[in-house]
Amino acid sequence: MAKAERFTALVLEEVDGKVTAAVQELDEDTLPEGDVTVAVAYSTVNYKDGMILGGIGRLVKAYPHIPGIDFAGTVESSTSPAFKPGDPVILTGWRVGEVRWGGYATRARVNADWLVPLPAGLSLRQSMAIGTAGLSAMLALMSLEEHGLSPYDEGEVLVTGAAGGVGSIAVALLAALGYRVAAATGRAETHDYLRELGATVLIGRDELANGPQRPLETARWAGAIDNVGGAPLATVLAGLRPHGSCAAVGNAAGPTFPGSVIPFILRGVNLLGIDSAFCPAERRVTAWRRLANEFPLDRLEWMTQSVPLAEVAGRGADILAGRVRGRTLVEVRV
Repeated sequence: MAKAERFTALVLEEVDGKVTAAVQELDEDTLPEGDVTVAVAYSTVNYKDGMILGGIGRLVKAYPHIPGIDFAGTVESSTSPAFKPGDPVILTGWRVGEVRWGGYATRARVNADWLVPLPAGLSLRQSMAIGTAGLSAMLALMSLEEHGLSPYDEGEVLVTGAAGGVGSIAVALLAALGYRVAAATGRAETHDYLRELGATVLIGRDELANGPQRPLETARWAGAIDNVGGAPLATVLAGLRPHGSCAAVGNAAGPTFPGSVIPFILRGVNLLGIDSAFCPAERRVTAWRRLANEFPLDRLEWMTQSVPLAEVAGRGADILAGRVRGRTLVEVRV
């Protein structure tokens, strides 16, 4: 019998309720079942990855576990007619890195219908510098556009949590497409960074943090992409222009908010939920093609920091504490 090939992975273990992480060598036959085996080149560190690395929220149900909610790489073997060895591919979502082993490993095995072919115009590195954060930002923009948002609208498009991964991509994408962008952040040291990405107005976190003072605030925003949730989301909804929409991507500030139905009734605003994890395949492919064609790729290296696989575990706490600017790329196989 042929000896199983080995691969390198960041493995999480749970002992007495405490989660630990260590780089290990594993046999390929320990990988889960799936149609396609991928040689992983890059992954990223997202807010959800930070929670998983810290053992927060019980997102992981079984240990040992390999985290990493997205990855890009090259097909090594495939039993699916959709992919052949050598094909460059991207994976985001489908609870990979949560209930299924994820991208913090030099090899991954997944279902073929979870994969997206690498769009023309993107390298594997660029695709993961964009990553789940960029996909979420594009899905948010697509939903806003489908509800009438246009660069010709009066008022700015507000992006909350603007210095984070989704926020940074959203600010740069909106600005590149001609939207006027207001960036909300609680970190004054990122103001120059956000202006360079294309923000024309900067909003302090305190202006949004405590919820709206009245059911309807001054109508300011043509639309919004909210990465925070909680009371700031309620403030955003109260400040949308009539028939404006807010695409809600994250809920770092909590799933409840001190809001009112008044903005929905009297201004006809829309609250759009964005979930990139189970996005339909056709919409996912469309979003990635648009990112390849419309995102200002010259910004990527500037907004991205890279870490080797061995250093990923230490970045989770930084992500959760809001100490990371832009995107964190994991160089899995260099």
